Amino acid sequence: MNRPASRSPKAAVEAAVEAARWAPSVHNTQPWTFAVTGEEISLRADTERKLRVSDAEGREMLISCGAALFTMRTAVRRAGYEPVVRVMPDPDRPALLAVVKPGAAVEPDEGVSLLAAEIERRRTHRAGFTGLPVPERLVEALVKSAQAEGGRLTPVAAPDAVAVLAALTRAAQAVQAQDRRFSLEVIRWARPPGSKRADGVPAGAYPREPAPTEPHFAQRDYSWRHGWGSGNGDPGATSTGVVAVLTTPGDTREDWLAAGQSLQRVLLHASAYGVSAAFHTQVLEMSHLREFLREELCSGEYPQMIMRLGITFDDKDAVRRPVEDLLG
Repeated sequence: MNRPASRSPKAAVEAAVEAARWAPSVHNTQPWTFAVTGEEISLRADTERKLRVSDAEGREMLISCGAALFTMRTAVRRAGYEPVVRVMPDPDRPALLAVVKPGAAVEPDEGVSLLAAEIERRRTHRAGFTGLPVPERLVEALVKSAQAEGGRLTPVAAPDAVAVLAALTRAAQAVQAQDRRFSLEVIRWARPPGSKRADGVPAGAYPREPAPTEPHFAQRDYSWRHGWGSGNGDPGATSTGVVAVLTTPGDTREDWLAAGQSLQRVLLHASAYGVSAAFHTQVLEMSHLREFLREELCSGEYPQMIMRLGITFDDKDAVRRPVEDLLG
């Protein structure tokens, strides 16, 4: 196969690490490190960045790392190689989540190019959406995207079910807001205005006074009485959007990693068509509420992410740590 001279396995590895740092993560903790040995990348969980209160088992950390893994796979493919991946390759090294290397030369198809173009453009939204509808055909395509990575994305259409999810989210947020441990953990990852930190949630990444949606899905209180937040949000952006739940058949570390890959594939696909996602994981951080959700709304599958999908014109800058800080 003829390839442009600029393509090489080394260039593919460099592109993969650069791309991976743009993956989404809970509170933008970026809980990953990479080790490059020759033409092989080791993805490791950075347990120092795990949320020890709300994510004691590391489920959200591994979902975040799964998103980084899918991003690396996409970048390697975009560079002209089939990614060769070994997941959880060493039981004696639980922090080593995957090893990725460029395999056979391939020509990236239109779908890969579409996803790769969104790696740095994709943004997390933290408010209501405009009233513009998300096309049903796109929602169906996103469901297939999740399936391709082993996850199940279920759009929640029934108003009563949406109301239940919204009520559970509000209840979980209210309980966590009264718990000093949860509050301090969120504050740790909140960036004040003017902060030069390259991780955490910037003060301008959410509205100071978000307009409530109906039904209302509670947002995290990153400002914690400081009055931080953007003052130029769209007051007319009050649509809930399409509510969806991402589930997996099991609840092992491998399932969490697969959920992250499914999530990132969905997010990049959605972003390519102007659709953003807002996440609501509070209820999933409380084991009894998560189990209730699994039994009552998820047909026995394990809920890994609750999200709203919609259209917004409120574009924000993203902050990420430089590559040199991620290599270890």
